[in-house]
Amino acid sequence: MVRAPEEADFERWAALRAQSQTFLEPFEPRWPVGELTRPSFRRRLRRYAQDARDKQGYAFFVFDKNGESLLGGLTISNIRYGVSQSCSLGYWMGEQHAGKGYMSEVLPAMFPFLFGELGMHRIEAACLPDNQASINLLQRVGFQEEGLAKAYLKIDGRWQDHRLFAKISPL
Repeated sequence: MVRAPEEADFERWAALRAQSQTFLEPFEPRWPVGELTRPSFRRRLRRYAQDARDKQGYAFFVFDKNGESLLGGLTISNIRYGVSQSCSLGYWMGEQHAGKGYMSEVLPAMFPFLFGELGMHRIEAACLPDNQASINLLQRVGFQEEGLAKAYLKIDGRWQDHRLFAKISPL
């Protein structure tokens, strides 16, 4: 199940992120002090809501089929309309849920929203060159590798190269 984050998700989100911190940190920007606090979560929700109102981005949490256990999340950002009609995709899974195929189910289920409702022509994703799990996931759901971007994103406190992938609308 995929849905927008809500205030009531704080406890599950904070617990999953805390349990997975060592697992996630090598793949994410540095976590600010207080990252897992309720005020920080509320600020995050306000930012997500503003991005959605502005049609610039959307955040989703991924739950088990019963909607009880939080498994991870994904974001659609950098939405560009006009001649580009493209966006960026980011995602994360809690350590205990990684590698079990959940994101392989979720991403294709998002394509009708992205290509249909949002009218995107292109979805872009990037991952660290040695993140084989992410590379495999992107290729499994139909992304094509397009190249290497040098010092592309500041991850874990350092500007790091990323492999670039894209999925083009079948429409």
